[in-house]
Amino acid sequence: MAAATGLLAAPAGGLLAACASRSPRHDATTRPASPGPASAGTQRAAEILVLHHALGLTPGVLAFADTLRRAGHTVHTPNLYGGRTFRTLDEGLAYADQLGTDVVRDRGVRSADGLPADLVYLGFSLGVLAAQDLAQTRVGCRGAVLLEACVPPSEFGTGWPAGVPVQVHGMGDDPHFAGEGDLAAARELVGQARDGALFVYPGNRHLFTDSSLPSYEPTAAGLVTRRVLAFVASA
Repeated sequence: MAAATGLLAAPAGGLLAACASRSPRHDATTRPASPGPASAGTQRAAEILVLHHALGLTPGVLAFADTLRRAGHTVHTPNLYGGRTFRTLDEGLAYADQLGTDVVRDRGVRSADGLPADLVYLGFSLGVLAAQDLAQTRVGCRGAVLLEACVPPSEFGTGWPAGVPVQVHGMGDDPHFAGEGDLAAARELVGQARDGALFVYPGNRHLFTDSSLPSYEPTAAGLVTRRVLAFVASA
């Protein structure tokens, strides 16, 4: 377990690097999944399911996915909004409410159907609901990255699967991340993980990791990208 604050990521209680620890079975309720290929070594390219935020599958989410692809990983970017995108967070959240957040989450969960078991799940904000659900309930999870959101692990079972490595990233003064309970949930989650890290960045922006939005903060987002790349490479 580790927590880090600031752009230099000074450890609070010691920062543990992500490793390749995986658990074939979880304590939480599990979902069936297609078997993944056997590992050819201690490190290999990952297969990643990226789940977008409330504004939809924006150019910034696609750009982040392309960064992962350039590092040699296979990346899936399902569109949970049927092709729609929105200009503001309020518009996107209103559409998610219209659909039903449970519907959006279920679409994200179903997007894993037919994919290998040993995925890395990466969610942006609203997409964290499905990413965290899958990481806690689908057998074989290789790792999870939760960007700018987190819910209590008890939402999806008895707790975070100890053998699944996880990173959580968010801004310390983001009213959505810090002010609505996500930061507290993230601290609880990484406390349960054998290999978990929480990174808290200075600032109050939500969706600071999406390069196509006005909320983008390049310094913090660049650090997130480097940390995620290192995590995925070692998962």
